[in-house]
Amino acid sequence: MGIFGRKRRTEGGSAGRHAAPEADDTFEDEEHDEDGPELSDVSDGPFDVTDFDDDGIPRIDLGSVKVPVPDGSQVQVEMDPEAGGVRAVHVVTEQGQITVSAYAAPRSGGLWREVSSELADQLRADGAKVTIGRGVWGLEISAIIGDVALRFVGVDRPRWMLRGVIAGPQSEAAGAVEVLREIVRRTIVDRGDAPMPVRTPLTITLPEAVAEHIAAQQQQG
Repeated sequence: MGIFGRKRRTEGGSAGRHAAPEADDTFEDEEHDEDGPELSDVSDGPFDVTDFDDDGIPRIDLGSVKVPVPDGSQVQVEMDPEAGGVRAVHVVTEQGQITVSAYAAPRSGGLWREVSSELADQLRADGAKVTIGRGVWGLEISAIIGDVALRFVGVDRPRWMLRGVIAGPQSEAAGAVEVLREIVRRTIVDRGDAPMPVRTPLTITLPEAVAEHIAAQQQQG
């Protein structure tokens, strides 16, 4: 049985029930190059909005990404005071906090391989213990910083890249991986047609009810 429930409601959306995908969780202490296509298999998600057939799963609509929310979780919005917009939207589960972000990418793919290498270097510079392995869509990064376990996954598609990360206690690390992959797998990306530089974050917009709630809180405080 999967982690999603049909009846749980959150601000802006909920999600349906599906089984978690399987993956090869072999990890190594150092990064390694592996031959293979730059673009991962498009048949089993995440999906581009132009190729997606409605599956009846409710999702929270954040404009550039439409993200399923596991049963029993919460949605938290992180605002950017300087820019005046939304910095990130987090899905908080029992296993950890999940953040899914989409970026403009080349049609040929390959952006995640570049980004993951840079990310691993930065994590090591910050004192994390980093391991690199292969998962559902290719390279995955596992990192330990203090008592916190992190897992990063990335998916290359033509013109966009989706990155997901979960941060939580080490005791929940094994289950956290499945939760993260399942959410990423069922996310829908709306890249739009406008040209933009590679690596540009796709804009996040909030559902009207959530935006109104945040605006009211800001006025009060």
